[in-house]
Amino acid sequence: MRRSKLEMYIDILKVLSQRGPLKLTHIMYKANVNCSVLKQYLEFLIQQNLVEERTVGKKRVVYAVTERGITVLKYFRELKTVLPLVEEARRLPVTL
Repeated sequence: MRRSKLEMYIDILKVLSQRGPLKLTHIMYKANVNCSVLKQYLEFLIQQNLVEERTVGKKRVVYAVTERGITVLKYFRELKTVLPLVEEARRLPVTL
């Protein structure tokens, strides 16, 4: 099944929050996203201040989740726990 953009953004944030700062290729494999798509998604996450780009040493570039990114992940997890309850309530018959 295909993931939505939101799911892919969340997967990238999860990988970075669990594994720490990572190079592009490591994120690519762990989040299961191809390179060109990953670059676009990382650019968006950077613009939203959810991920930051860091230079380690002279040339090595790594990406790390920001505090704001961790907060977004926390809210997303809370939302996921509430959504099944909302869906379940919609299935119950309405009695008057």
